[in-house]
Amino acid sequence: MKRMFAFIKKETVLCIALMLAVLSAFVIPPDREYAGYIDYRTLAILFCLMSVMAGFQKMGLFRRVAQGLLARIKSARGLVLILMLLCFFFSMLITNDVALITFVPFTFTVLEMLEQEQRRRIVLPLIAMQTIAANLGSMLTPIGNPQNLYLYGKAGISLGEFVGLMFPYALLSLLFLTGWAFIQGGHRGQRPGQNFGVTSKSGTDGDIALSTLAVYLALFGLCLLAVAHVLPWQAALAAVLVTVLAMDRKILIKVDYSLLLTFVGFFIFIGNMGRIPAFRDFLHSAVTGRETYAAIAASQIISNVPAALLLSGFTDNYGQLIIGTNLGGLGTLIASMASLISYKHVAKEESSRKGAYIGIFTVSNLAFLAALVIFYMIMTR
Repeated sequence: MKRMFAFIKKETVLCIALMLAVLSAFVIPPDREYAGYIDYRTLAILFCLMSVMAGFQKMGLFRRVAQGLLARIKSARGLVLILMLLCFFFSMLITNDVALITFVPFTFTVLEMLEQEQRRRIVLPLIAMQTIAANLGSMLTPIGNPQNLYLYGKAGISLGEFVGLMFPYALLSLLFLTGWAFIQGGHRGQRPGQNFGVTSKSGTDGDIALSTLAVYLALFGLCLLAVAHVLPWQAALAAVLVTVLAMDRKILIKVDYSLLLTFVGFFIFIGNMGRIPAFRDFLHSAVTGRETYAAIAASQIISNVPAALLLSGFTDNYGQLIIGTNLGGLGTLIASMASLISYKHVAKEESSRKGAYIGIFTVSNLAFLAALVIFYMIMTR
């Protein structure tokens, strides 16, 4: 019983998705149409990307890049800026989840080099802003987060059109984040000439095998070609599976299968609900013309990935859903499930200040959300 409750607590969204799928199956019994509910392309590309990212992480590639950047930093302001922008820019290519999994623990290690008082002042705001940076940076590309990949496929737009849609919001976010870093990191307290490069004992022991790196870079390139509809997703899936099984099958254990099953659960639920005329017509009328605001509101309660899956079944205005679910990742702690990654590390490293972190996180998120919503209103006026 304890294990069951622990699983439900850990995989709440997955359990909700599966429960909704099962309940909807009582209304629409399983039949041949169920197979058409599933977006196999999105699931396959997500699997490929997660496998490749797991390979990069195992090599310590991202932490090694961060080490190289921090080795040249000698001011607290530069430290804060680099640690935050690492999350912002890396999330565009390695997803917001992987960026936070990689750089939040790294940040706790690096901040140990600061004086205790300064570390205590910086750590909670910095982790909160790293989380915001990862969620905002990831909105620029289709592979930045799962809902982008899904909606990009549904919208049928080009990569340039997607980037063009989200670029103004990403640029404004970058300006806000940079301004915050200069203010937050401008206080005195860091010893002059201090170097923030992290030694190998922080988790990047050994050299990266160039041959292995080349293979994973090639696989990543195949994933990007599949995302851009240049390469069939079946070919990318086959290449990733065969290569990873041959090189290091343990990598496959690192794939987030719960996320893939969450997608499947919501696909089944949405497919079944779409076959109930009364429900379909009600949600369609409620969402149509208000896609962005509906996505932002829904994200605050069920997070932005389920919100994208749910609302996409009842409107074809995918551009507005893309904007809404990306902006909707700001706000509450569960608006983007990636935000829980940072919170878990704060709860471990700063257990006595979890409440303070939630306060800082919520106020910061709401401030960014309000600014970007106002910007959206100006852009669409």
